[in-house]
Amino acid sequence: MFLAKSILKQNQLNTIQRTCNFSLSSISAARKKVCIVGAGPAGFYAAQYILKHLSDCDVDVLEKLPVPFGLVRFGVAPDHPEVKNVINTFTKTAENPRFRFLGNLSLGKDFSIEQLRDNYHAVLLTYGADEDRRMNIPNEDSKNVISARKFVAWYNGLPGSENLNPDLSGDTVTLVGQGNVAIDVARILLSKVDALKSTDTTEYALEALANSKVKNVYLVGRRGPLQAAFTIKELREILKLPDVSTVWRKSDFKDIPEIVSSLARPRKRLTELMLKSLDEQQSSPRTSEKKFLPVFQRSPKEIHDDFIEFSVTELQGNTAIPTDVSEKFQTDLILRSIGYKSVSVDKGINFDDKRGYVVNKDGRVLQKNSQEGSIDKGLYVAGWLGTGPTGVILTTMNGAFGVAKAICDDVEQNFIDTETQKSGLDISDKRVVTWKGWTEIDKYEVEIGKAKGKPREKLIDIEKMLKIAGV
Repeated sequence: MFLAKSILKQNQLNTIQRTCNFSLSSISAARKKVCIVGAGPAGFYAAQYILKHLSDCDVDVLEKLPVPFGLVRFGVAPDHPEVKNVINTFTKTAENPRFRFLGNLSLGKDFSIEQLRDNYHAVLLTYGADEDRRMNIPNEDSKNVISARKFVAWYNGLPGSENLNPDLSGDTVTLVGQGNVAIDVARILLSKVDALKSTDTTEYALEALANSKVKNVYLVGRRGPLQAAFTIKELREILKLPDVSTVWRKSDFKDIPEIVSSLARPRKRLTELMLKSLDEQQSSPRTSEKKFLPVFQRSPKEIHDDFIEFSVTELQGNTAIPTDVSEKFQTDLILRSIGYKSVSVDKGINFDDKRGYVVNKDGRVLQKNSQEGSIDKGLYVAGWLGTGPTGVILTTMNGAFGVAKAICDDVEQNFIDTETQKSGLDISDKRVVTWKGWTEIDKYEVEIGKAKGKPREKLIDIEKMLKIAGV
């Protein structure tokens, strides 16, 4: 009798255990696995949205560098620390128990797009734009021509950029392009070094800027003042630089005062600021040693040893058409700043090499070699990789939220398969920096920076980063 009761009890326990195992298996199978490639603004904003709207979802963010934040860390000007406050929001997202940061892993090197798709229900590509557009003119590869993107990476401490060694021994630099990146570079070149010492500008860049002989910085664009790509905030900052004179060409503003009132408000305010500065230049000219020289309607034509030749352009609507008339600018260094460009890092990605972006419809990647433009279920793209390099961080946020919503909608509407068990990427044989590892790097940088009166001193040696992260 006792034995029979024991057997009955054991059978009941076995039944309960099988039920529990089944329930746990069901719960495990129900969990969604999303992988985001790229830990910049687009990646973090998308992760934030997905974690908020899919309670049964785990998000892995893979990043090729040991450190997160992408262009917020390596692209934002060091004298704009307020822009970097968004890192606080990203950190809150990273502290979610359903979030996992996997640094020091590269798509196309450590894993393929096929591997990711095998191990996640949805894959979102947000690895940004790592190259810059070229001018495609003779002698563009001359030693006195470098990319503004690389120059920004140099003073911001992107690993691999520390050996750029820009030649700042001449007195004139010409920036080709008039976006915010170009005007940021102009401001850094013309700023007093003492004003940068309290920022996270790298020590080697501070030393080079302290020894710089640059006194004149041209900012040349192919279109007119009404099409200038820089924003009012950036222009206002450079106009207020101490001991720097801004020199406009009055001929660039012909007929513009008459149409200012008809412009949309943002463009109107920017144009009014330019006209005000022009008026001040004429009424009470400054004679500072350093000069900021914006020039409009000039398109790069050819580069020579000590000058760059531009074609004068004519505007047809918003399009600049080169004419037969040209102008030569004596210059010691040329910085190309006509836009960033994304690249394909895996042959499995449907990438448009000409336009420099992943082919997609509202963030849903389209199938490769598909005549109908069919959606490649489960594969998404956000940020500059999906739109081209346009807009500011707010633009990126809105775009990332939109694509993240598409992912959530596709999951909830069973558009993508979420029934199959997915385990996430196997990283057991990789040197991976976790979020805890990043916090150790962060503490180290802040401590070193504090001793120098800076918010941080960025590490540029990847092996040292890995060591501090305990990898």
